[in-house]
Amino acid sequence: MDLTKEPNPPFEVEIIDTKPVEVANPFSGEKVMLEPTAVAVYDCLKGAEMLGEHDMVEKGIHWFRKYYPKEYMVLLD
Repeated sequence: MDLTKEPNPPFEVEIIDTKPVEVANPFSGEKVMLEPTAVAVYDCLKGAEMLGEHDMVEKGIHWFRKYYPKEYMVLLD
């Protein structure tokens, strides 16, 4: 996928993946495929949760709701 077609992340991220990655909800085990940018945002969002950085968590959740609503419902709702 052409990364330029993915939505801009809500904060600075490091995009490591070059292809979509399957990500599982740690509680339900349900899985979804995420584009590289979404994986980077998800990873930062989960890290921010652990660090108590609520502003970053809120920005990440809002971004997921807007650009990846189905994936949001599986991973973050």
